[in-house]
Amino acid sequence: MKTLKEIIIKINNFTWKIPTSYRSDMRVPAIIFATESMLDEILKDRSLEQLINVTTLPGIRKAAFVMPDVHEGYGFPIGGVAATKYPDGVISPGGIGYDINCGVRLLRSELFYNDIRHHLEKLSKHLFREIPSGVGHTGSLKLGVEKLDAILQEGAHRLIKEGYGEEIDTHYIESYGVLDNADPSVVSDNAKKRGQDQLGTIGGGNHFVEVDRIDEMFDEQTANEFGLQYNQIVILIHTGSRGLGHQVATDYVRLINQAMMRYGISVPDRELACVPLSTNEGRNYFNAMAASANFAWANRQMITYEIRRVWKDIFGDSGGRLSVFYDVAHNIAKIEEHEIDDIQEKVIVHRKGATRAFPPFHPELVGEYQKTGQPVIIPGSMGTASYVLVGTLKGKEAFYSSCHGAGRLMSRHQARKMMQGRELQRELKEEGIYVQSDSVADLAEEAPFAYKNIDEVVEVVDKLGLATKVAKLKPLIVVKG
Repeated sequence: MKTLKEIIIKINNFTWKIPTSYRSDMRVPAIIFATESMLDEILKDRSLEQLINVTTLPGIRKAAFVMPDVHEGYGFPIGGVAATKYPDGVISPGGIGYDINCGVRLLRSELFYNDIRHHLEKLSKHLFREIPSGVGHTGSLKLGVEKLDAILQEGAHRLIKEGYGEEIDTHYIESYGVLDNADPSVVSDNAKKRGQDQLGTIGGGNHFVEVDRIDEMFDEQTANEFGLQYNQIVILIHTGSRGLGHQVATDYVRLINQAMMRYGISVPDRELACVPLSTNEGRNYFNAMAASANFAWANRQMITYEIRRVWKDIFGDSGGRLSVFYDVAHNIAKIEEHEIDDIQEKVIVHRKGATRAFPPFHPELVGEYQKTGQPVIIPGSMGTASYVLVGTLKGKEAFYSSCHGAGRLMSRHQARKMMQGRELQRELKEEGIYVQSDSVADLAEEAPFAYKNIDEVVEVVDKLGLATKVAKLKPLIVVKG
């Protein structure tokens, strides 16, 4: 009997295919974007078994994909992309993940490295003091039911109406920072209770706020169009919908697991629980997911407000503006139109640990990015580079999607056994990176060696043309969740 590695067909140096003949229940092929050495690593966990399971989903179209940062997740692999037929194809909470609309926002400053290099330690301490981080930490806003429902309905717009930002901010957020189908009435009281004091907080795990300088340029013309310059200071925010989104996922995984039988659906892994979007359960989940996504955009908006306040305190008027460059989700499902078999078709695109990467002149892009294509922001692990890329026409192969980060290489438990958090903090400081964390002991869980090489991951995406490199960012300050 052949091993899975022997079944996989090499398409080119960065693309691999598992044909539908591998398993009788596969409806479409599975496609892996990786180098051969990456593929060997990927085969060590259950990622590809999960990807094959995704190909069995009712209504799936074209293929199921994984990006080079793929690793094992809940049901779907993290780094996975799958589209199902609209409206009768299925929607699966496992294809979005528990941190709904986990995503990244990049702020662009008017300062350069030499302007801030003598203020790094002070800036790191002020950011850590003003932005709550770590599991269970709460924010300064305490929302009643009415105000929280308004956030779930209006996303970042509601916070800006209340003075926590500038109207122009939402112009540079995916979907303008609000999904119109959000319905607070299908979000449980328990989920709302968990979210009522979490706006403006980073949370735990791999979430962070990071001050970076632009360290390398790959595409000067696009960088100019983006307003990015060598040594310019930018700030990256990586977090999502916190406990509220987690509870929404928990509620609907349970509900959809119970509902599947009514629709005659069986899946090879109960973590892939799914129902057609057109059913009551499917619509309710989709609308609750949208409410959670709106909460996540509001969360990144509130953190933006907190960062701007610190920036003003330290640099005064000479600090200039911190403007939103772009904000994009990497855990979400959206209804989009894509070309499949030469026909434009409406589909439900699940991106779990994968970033939307629309090409130039896509109708959903704002005017400023029509000519260039969509900015694609790829955060690295603590102490390693992050990247700004841009969407291209070649990305249509994978529903205009890209990787979302480096991707874990080892478990948190394994990482803790390899290094002490205090030792890692000292090493990073010697490299000129100031790290602040609520739990220094937990820092080792997010050490660079616990993740894949971000340079190699991004190189695969660039070589394939799913998105192409514009600029590389080097961290100066990291406030860890």
